[in-house]
Amino acid sequence: MKTVITTGGPDEFFKRGKRVAQLADQGKPIPHERTISFEDPADLARLVTTAKLVLFREVRGCPGSITDLAMRLHRDRSSVKRDVDALERFGLLEVEEKPLPGHGRMKEVRAVAEQVLLAI
Repeated sequence: MKTVITTGGPDEFFKRGKRVAQLADQGKPIPHERTISFEDPADLARLVTTAKLVLFREVRGCPGSITDLAMRLHRDRSSVKRDVDALERFGLLEVEEKPLPGHGRMKEVRAVAEQVLLAI
């Protein structure tokens, strides 16, 4: 799935909705994409920090636990956890709890979006 991250207000939201409705009315396929839109560019800037982008690329390349990602990225585990939580809230990452062989459980972080486009 493609995810588009952009800025825009209600007018852009309704314009996208109208385009999808027109495609549906015409019997044409509706693109399999999701749009995350921010009215305030400052909110967008908080989501797409350099650290979060590096984390997203790392997870997309090789999923793993938060501890594993922190070690690979040479970052503090709590910082990685905060960034994972933020990216998960917007649907870019997902965290799934999995059993460990023999004992315990771990949380595996995976990328949801195959492609992310930043459109400003």
